[in-house]
Amino acid sequence: MAFEDKTLTCKDCGKEFIFSAGEQEFYAEKGFENEPVRCRDCRDKRRRTREGGEQTQRQMFTVVCADCGRETEVPFEPKDDRPVYCRDCFNKRRGH
Repeated sequence: MAFEDKTLTCKDCGKEFIFSAGEQEFYAEKGFENEPVRCRDCRDKRRRTREGGEQTQRQMFTVVCADCGRETEVPFEPKDDRPVYCRDCFNKRRGH
């Protein structure tokens, strides 16, 4: 089955977000029947709240994707000699 990116609306913040073909394939492989109802930011915020609050929040680093040039955040400090990619470009490079 071929998957195509879908635009969904977050039930918490109301922003639109992309449910990528790779994510859809992952959901299908795991047997998940429901599409996500929250954007990544709201899912992360909800997870942190369930895990005991803001003290468990990771330090994030703002970077520019080496492929598409979009600004994004990553949970590690990038090294100057290695490219860093946004989630979409990273997944494309992995073949998902």
